[in-house]
Amino acid sequence: MIDFILHYWVEFILGVISAGVTAMFAMCYRKLVQKGREQESMREGILAILHDRLYLICQYHLGQGEISPNALKNIEYIYKSYHKLGGNGTGTELYQRVKKLPLTLEGVDYDEN
Repeated sequence: MIDFILHYWVEFILGVISAGVTAMFAMCYRKLVQKGREQESMREGILAILHDRLYLICQYHLGQGEISPNALKNIEYIYKSYHKLGGNGTGTELYQRVKKLPLTLEGVDYDEN
């Protein structure tokens, strides 16, 4: 009788433990996949916002025909983040065109020393 209990019940308990561990791993894997999808969605959203901002500010300065050093530095800052996130050639082309604009002295900070 004791052999019956040891043989079948130990097998049963080990099977339940194995199933529980497998279920736990499956649940953790699903959460990791979901978190990865959320991060990708956030990256795409930030990239879209940077593209929009870069596009609008470049179009403005290209329409003006000139740019201040401070504005150029701001565009460069936006462009670097946009490019690191994998932005496409549209932003790069606009940035290159804006860099060729003549500089204006408007918006330049001078030290009074």
